[in-house]
Amino acid sequence: MTETSQAPAATGTVIEVGHPLVRHKLALLRDVTTTTQMFRQLVNELTLLITYEATKDLATETVDIETPLEWTSAQRISGKKVAVCPILRAGMGMLDGVLSLIPGARVGFIGLYRNEETLQPVEYYVKLPDDLADRDVILLDPMLATGNSTAAAVATVKAAGATSIRLIALIAAPEGISRIHRDHPDVAIVVAAVDRALNEKGYIVPGLGDAGDRLYGTK
Repeated sequence: MTETSQAPAATGTVIEVGHPLVRHKLALLRDVTTTTQMFRQLVNELTLLITYEATKDLATETVDIETPLEWTSAQRISGKKVAVCPILRAGMGMLDGVLSLIPGARVGFIGLYRNEETLQPVEYYVKLPDDLADRDVILLDPMLATGNSTAAAVATVKAAGATSIRLIALIAAPEGISRIHRDHPDVAIVVAAVDRALNEKGYIVPGLGDAGDRLYGTK
């Protein structure tokens, strides 16, 4: 092992992934005629694509390895390990996409639901790795709407010791982004799209509806 390099995470900003494949799959995801099966597949594929962008600043180190032909120098991820924390229930639809790229990540779970009258989050379940302080935490939440639930989830992992946190979402509203930047300016946000606004019920427009209901065929 000869060298270590690390780039700082893009904190306090939003990275909107504009790759043509992301735009194409997001258009299919928004379509009201997309079936539950296809919706799940698209969420998985989009998450995988966005994860490439969300993890591009993970620290790497130069190591010496032996190929079948000779010794050579190669890059390998170094530093902190990763913890992936989906926000239940819709965040579960994104989990496999991340784990397909980072299969050694630990997984934590944060159960929240939104009170439809107050729009405030209610926490009902938390199970996290014991060593979050030693890991880069990736939060998964398909829809960053008001930001209330996501901000609460960030506070939960911080209380458990996390210091390096990034959020992967499919769609975000400006209101939700502002909430995260206000409460947790150290958290990087990576999304497929930033939509226009929230409607009077706190849903993202144009959006894609309720991600959890479309993932699991419920209403």
